[in-house]
Amino acid sequence: MSIDRIVNLLAAVTLFEMMVTIGLGVKVADIAGLARDRRTVARALVANYLLVPAAAVGLLLLFHAAPLVGAAFLIAAVCPGAPYSPPFTGIAKGNVPLAVGLMLVLAGSSAVAAPLLLSLLLPLVSGDQQLEIDTAKMVETLLEDQLLPLCAGLFLRHRLPVFADRLVRPARALSLILNVALLVTILTDQFGLLVAIPPRAFGGMFLLVLAALAAGWLLGGPGHADRTAMVMAASVRNVAVSLVIAMSSFPGTPAILATTVFGLFQTIAMALIALGWGRLARSRLEHDPEK
Repeated sequence: MSIDRIVNLLAAVTLFEMMVTIGLGVKVADIAGLARDRRTVARALVANYLLVPAAAVGLLLLFHAAPLVGAAFLIAAVCPGAPYSPPFTGIAKGNVPLAVGLMLVLAGSSAVAAPLLLSLLLPLVSGDQQLEIDTAKMVETLLEDQLLPLCAGLFLRHRLPVFADRLVRPARALSLILNVALLVTILTDQFGLLVAIPPRAFGGMFLLVLAALAAGWLLGGPGHADRTAMVMAASVRNVAVSLVIAMSSFPGTPAILATTVFGLFQTIAMALIALGWGRLARSRLEHDPEK
């Protein structure tokens, strides 16, 4: 079996298992609370499916990114709903139940929204190189590998809550192992391209992270805790979904490495920002306990 097929299989298994794990860990109260707050849902959709992709297109045009590299960043920009956003929200002293609800809404909706957005936005950054995706096939793939396992996890949580509680911890550990294995496999296979990435590329990644953070902040609504949850929902993109799309649409190209590197970069950057944010919130509470 070739390395490309191994990576493709590992990416699909990682995404499937991760979506089941998300469903297992979501309580009905988390979903019901967000379902009643249509304004918050609308703001989250605008931030994640309008502002972040628009910022990505603007930065890619500004930096004159190569078409396949541009495609990778655009893929990341249209794939929200990362499982790391709730724990990062907790570290930053935000509203964790809201973060869980937003993650669920975004992870489910991106199975349809991401392929449709890519079909519209890819021509803007492809230049003379024709980059095309099979939208129908991609939607089908994400429905099978993302939405179906998510619903399966939710069903188990609803019908067998005690059993789901027992599964959550080992499932999360397995998700971490699979994600690390996938990233290490890709980086090892494409190490030569990794060391050739220019410093300005990391500057572009940082600007995209800041743009996503700003989108979440602007549409976060009133209250520090809720705004923090929205910031994390907008800033932490779903690496596993991004990789499945990149591998199915642009196999054996620099798009896969670019997607991987940005996924690592944004996760580390947002972890550090969450830590700093949490310290500021804790300091503010110590000085003014009534806040």
